[in-house]
Amino acid sequence: MSTHTPTPTGELPAVETPGLVAGGASAADAETHAPDAPQDVKVVPIIAVLVVSAFVMILNETLLSVALPVLMQDLSITAVTAQWLSTGFMLTMAVVIPTTGFLMKRLSIRTVFTVAMLLFLAGTAVAMLAPTFPVLLGARVVQAAGTAMVLPLLMTTILALVPIRARGLVMGLVGVVISAAPALGPSISGFILEQWTWHYLFVMMLPIVVVALTIGLLFMRNYTEPEAVRLDVLSVILSAIGFGGAIYALASISGIVDGSNRVLPLIVVAVGALALVLFCTRQVRMLSRGQEPLLDLRPLKVRTFSVSVLVILLGFATMLGTVVALPLYMTGALGMSTFDVGLTMLPGAAASGLLGPLVGALYDRVGPRPIVVPGAALMALVCWLEVVLLDAEATQGHVVALNIPLGIGMAMVMTPLMALSLGALPRELYGHGSAILNTLQQLAGALGTAVFIALLTLGAVVASESGASEQLAQASGASWAFAFGGIMTTAAIVLACTLKRNPAEVEQSA
Repeated sequence: MSTHTPTPTGELPAVETPGLVAGGASAADAETHAPDAPQDVKVVPIIAVLVVSAFVMILNETLLSVALPVLMQDLSITAVTAQWLSTGFMLTMAVVIPTTGFLMKRLSIRTVFTVAMLLFLAGTAVAMLAPTFPVLLGARVVQAAGTAMVLPLLMTTILALVPIRARGLVMGLVGVVISAAPALGPSISGFILEQWTWHYLFVMMLPIVVVALTIGLLFMRNYTEPEAVRLDVLSVILSAIGFGGAIYALASISGIVDGSNRVLPLIVVAVGALALVLFCTRQVRMLSRGQEPLLDLRPLKVRTFSVSVLVILLGFATMLGTVVALPLYMTGALGMSTFDVGLTMLPGAAASGLLGPLVGALYDRVGPRPIVVPGAALMALVCWLEVVLLDAEATQGHVVALNIPLGIGMAMVMTPLMALSLGALPRELYGHGSAILNTLQQLAGALGTAVFIALLTLGAVVASESGASEQLAQASGASWAFAFGGIMTTAAIVLACTLKRNPAEVEQSA
């Protein structure tokens, strides 16, 4: 492993030798060749199959949000039990993702891809046929394990194989995965549930996964050499307790707020926090002793990476919280059907997806700040307008008119920062940086979902106790939730104003 000396600003250089890529090529050669891409690697089909795979997997994460009432009736379970289909998915992701940095060093890239896709395929097949809730929950856990491996693999592959000058454009595709796929989940779910049973939510994914796996096996080549690194089992245990405890505690916020379930979540919070402290301490100590940590935390010392990730987390928590809160508001306060809810959510998701690659190409030319600051400001404006305009008298048109600019703002925030954050790291930290980003994203998603639902519920209870009708109470609760999104995105604006372009990107665009 090569060493990197911090610059006077505390940043680690993004490339090992300015102007050079692997094999001693000049900066001009980087126009067509990526730093770590062997000559026999076909970059386009590899990136394409990983993007499609990740899209389906992230779509799957929110696909059941609209289907929960149907699942509750069909499987004879309560709302609290049904919520574990989402909570269990996020919990598994948070537990598995920290190990992906190790996996991508220890195993070949082709092996990691194959294992991830087979896990997701097996989980999807079982979920499609699941006769009971425990079987469905187990299938979701297996799906999540595969998803947790594909997302860091996608980001690391882009950084390794795509030249710097084109990273923004390609990261725009990742932006589609991260921002548009979760928003599309309720739309697709609403349409399928209108026509068929919930089993077809998984039937729809199965052929896509099979095709992606087949194409991946044809084109996927190893662009790294596996290393004989040792798995630190104690770190895995501490990571599972720490991150898993955090997800469980966040998912239990509603119970803590209303007093129905306070003791166990608070105990889990304390144990999880202690485990995280011990985990982080162990990773730093192992690195200082020359040992390979499970999760290298050095990326957090790079200011560009840390600030970019924090803005991503604020935006992602707001987006995922809104994706969950808006359907509840539309069904509870406006009396809309699940099908209409799906159609209403579709334009915002489409706007985010279509804009992603365009924003990425613009980022390659102008850098992060001119895009991210207006994007965060647009998200904040929409959240505050939702507080004011989305009441019990609002129409479907109001929701669409606000959700479209929210999707646009999300694309303007996520796409540039995915490239900026990981591009600020040296190559040997790509895998660990991606694992850190994806792990924290799961925590942010859990935070956004839990807090939005808790505030929506609490606001509705307060309004009901004041004599408001059920529709007015639901609208009041939604306003509480959207206000929280406004606070987070306003903070994101302030942080985004401090972002700077990576030096290597400046050289490539000059």
